Amino acid sequence: MSNLQKYCGIIPAFYACYDEAGEISPQRTRALTQHLIDKGVQGVYVCGSSGECIYQSLAERKATLENVMAVAKGKITVIAHVAANNTKDSMELAAHAESLGVDAIAAIPPIYFHLPEHAIAKYWNDISAAAPGTDFIIYNIPQLAGVALTVNLFKEMRKNPRVIGVKNSSMPVQDIQMFKAEGGSDCVVFNGPDEQFVGGRIMGASGGIGGTYASMPELFLKANALFEAGNFEAAQKVQYAIDDIIAAMCACKGNLYAVMKKILYMNENVELGGVRAPLANLVPEDMPQVEKCAKMIKDAVAAYC
Repeated sequence: MSNLQKYCGIIPAFYACYDEAGEISPQRTRALTQHLIDKGVQGVYVCGSSGECIYQSLAERKATLENVMAVAKGKITVIAHVAANNTKDSMELAAHAESLGVDAIAAIPPIYFHLPEHAIAKYWNDISAAAPGTDFIIYNIPQLAGVALTVNLFKEMRKNPRVIGVKNSSMPVQDIQMFKAEGGSDCVVFNGPDEQFVGGRIMGASGGIGGTYASMPELFLKANALFEAGNFEAAQKVQYAIDDIIAAMCACKGNLYAVMKKILYMNENVELGGVRAPLANLVPEDMPQVEKCAKMIKDAVAAYC
């Protein structure tokens, strides 16, 4: 059985790091990795939605993971999202991730075509077979993938001994309860929606993987610490502050990831570039709102951390 403790806690979804020309920046990728290590997070989730993986080539995704691992290996948990929209590319990414020594790989289901569950299970099992020595995590994000992980499909996937859990980004927190009940004590379930992190923990999530964590890790670390200490009222207050910040960040015309990358530069002097088209970069009229969000994070950290 895998050491599941390494998957508990706060695991930020890693942002794509670009240079001024919009190409993957090894230097900025390593800098963000070290920044998150210094903040005290449990691990990083690389090349997922927040990493803009759907708009990147296999070579770019490999380069990102290689540079993360150059800094993170042995220091924090690394989960590599390896799904591409065909099995062959996904298996190539899985084998590459295992060769680098990641702790786990993860995959969404195939998107666009709505496949039957037996085909989705084969897709995931084929990916897992390409990394036979590595834990496998199912990424359930039905609002984007177009297909939801059912209990029956999860039960089928649990026949694969490498399947150790679910990154659950569906909105109902009840889904966390159902996957925990089906998976048992040797299964981890991550809360995905950042706006309900504390609620997800209460429903049984072992930790969280989230797209806004890297822009304000102190707040999620604090909420998690308060939850673990049994101080639910205080954890709720931090969650409310987080939710207000997320709502404010989503009010910009530019994409949320562009907003958070700019905030990281403003608050932490961590430069990550923009976002890749067709994602929308910031526009000048966004800047007052971005500055407001950066200040909201600083004020919340000062108040709660």
